[in-house]
Amino acid sequence: MTRLLLFAILLIVVARLFWRLVDAVIAGAARGESAAGSARRAPVKLVRDPVCGTFVPPRAALSVTAGGSTHYFCSEECRRKFDSRQ
Repeated sequence: MTRLLLFAILLIVVARLFWRLVDAVIAGAARGESAAGSARRAPVKLVRDPVCGTFVPPRAALSVTAGGSTHYFCSEECRRKFDSRQ
């Protein structure tokens, strides 16, 4: 009876170690795929277009300074609509 109990405990420990190993391999493979194509970059804070509500990165957006604040736009059309409202 004692042997059976010890064997069951050993089986549980081995099974648990096996699944932890499988989980680690899967997590490592997922991290490797996301970082394989490009190096880690700092997150970019997005700004919202006041006309259509689209979020755009400030470096790629068109901008207008009006009333002491800078407004960013996703397209020339949105910038024109904003200018016509002013």
